[in-house]
Amino acid sequence: MKKLIRITTIPVSIEKLLENQPRFFSKYLNITLVSSDEKKLAKIALDQGVEYFPLEITRKLTPFKDLKCLVELVIFLRQEKPHFVHSHTPKAGIIGMLAAYIARVPVRMHTVAGLPLIESTGVKRWVLNNVERLTYFFATHVYPNSKGLQDFIIKHKFCDQQKLKILGAGSSNGIDTSYFDPKQITTNQKHVLKAKLNIGPTDYIFSFVGRLVGDKGINELIQAFAAVSKKHTTAKLILVGHTETDLDPLLPKTLHSIEFNENIIEAGFQKDIRPYLAITDVFTFPSYREGFPNVVLQANAMGIPCIVSDINGSNEIIKEGNNGIIVPLKDAETLHQKMVLLLENPNQIKWSQTNIRKAISSTFERKVFWNLLLEEYKQLSSYV
Repeated sequence: MKKLIRITTIPVSIEKLLENQPRFFSKYLNITLVSSDEKKLAKIALDQGVEYFPLEITRKLTPFKDLKCLVELVIFLRQEKPHFVHSHTPKAGIIGMLAAYIARVPVRMHTVAGLPLIESTGVKRWVLNNVERLTYFFATHVYPNSKGLQDFIIKHKFCDQQKLKILGAGSSNGIDTSYFDPKQITTNQKHVLKAKLNIGPTDYIFSFVGRLVGDKGINELIQAFAAVSKKHTTAKLILVGHTETDLDPLLPKTLHSIEFNENIIEAGFQKDIRPYLAITDVFTFPSYREGFPNVVLQANAMGIPCIVSDINGSNEIIKEGNNGIIVPLKDAETLHQKMVLLLENPNQIKWSQTNIRKAISSTFERKVFWNLLLEEYKQLSSYV
């Protein structure tokens, strides 16, 4: 079998964003996973039945460590002589594509699943722009996971348009609709979870799943919900996820509101988010930037309407008034208004739970995406 190296900055990207892809593709290709955190990476590789190579890539700008990673990866690639190197996430992208270029790997693929540079300015933006351009230059094929990202790349002339391709309707992994199915969560499970979270039977539940950081729009979400809960005391907001105080901390007033607003429930990180989605009335996702947000797909697959910010990915999944509502970016007041609108007038969403789920199942089913990517690998085999 031909050799494929998949590279990410941190193992959680393999575990969550590329969930179960390695196991599927191991039937067709000899796969090695490359990422940081050897202990975590080894566990994932064992679970997926593939090989692994630890590489301590950092998420920050660390020139000396980055150079060390580059050298180690070049040596590894020259030893392995893979047919494909496929990178994900920005830092792994530049190191992976440059190393593969130096090692003369014939097929160098990079998936773009979000661009942190969108929220950057000044010198940092200039640096990130050029890192992105270099990544695409060293790649032979570039895969934006949404039309919005592709348009952004073309607009800013990051690479030759002929290198770009979106697989299917977007996404990096599709969604397992047999797993994200409201029927998987029983009525009793929902009752137990509500009791645990001190949620009453008539309470109206908003939720968010993801990292609790500024870039995810948490400051605006908490501000909007604070206004909602003043008028509607039965409204609840469940936050499922963890904070990142070193990379993108929340505002002090946001942290204060989370701590002291009794209608805001911190659930922390949850391995299985389905029960939390199952008790949700409206899912909120006011993120500043995304590639193609899996969690919006997951919420819709559970039949839940979403309020999302007007960014690429989110605005490609949500059809205004049908399976959710789109609000302007960083606009806490409009977010507040739309939350109240759906709380007071649920019929603003035209599609039923069944139809919301059906739309996702017909377009973003995971196995369909996997087979599209498999065909891509097969076609690119001619370059080897």
